[in-house]
Amino acid sequence: SRPRRSGPPPRRGRQPPDPALVVIVSTGETVPASAVSRAVALSGGKPVAVVSLARIHRAALSLPSARNLPGPDEMCLHREVVDRALASIERAGCMGWGQAGASRSPSRAIARVARERGARHVVVVVPARPRWRRVIAGELIRELGRRVASGTAIEAVSP
Repeated sequence: SRPRRSGPPPRRGRQPPDPALVVIVSTGETVPASAVSRAVALSGGKPVAVVSLARIHRAALSLPSARNLPGPDEMCLHREVVDRALASIERAGCMGWGQAGASRSPSRAIARVARERGARHVVVVVPARPRWRRVIAGELIRELGRRVASGTAIEAVSP
């Protein structure tokens, strides 16, 4: 049996209070060494945050369903991406914070993470996709540019 926790249940969607000048964002792709080195250079020795987001797919009528949520295997993959990136950041001599999560709107979630952590730079790992796929699925960088605070720089890095 699981030990019971005392106190109120944890609030969902709340960001950790750990500040970071740079946030590395992935949607499941491995974070390349070039993204880590760029983030460490931009941070100037301050902590770097790593976020990996799984997508919650929508039903036709946008009704919530457990089938639309990412499974345990997918969430485990996102945690591994974060752990590997944090290990690379620590090898580069910088502190790092990490989290894996799921969202219906990744650009909104990324903007919230950047705002609440006080990030001035967002390094996005963008997979190489054909043009037709970008048109159908949307382009994360363009959506993110509309949502982040002014003064926050966005950089795309491909694996």
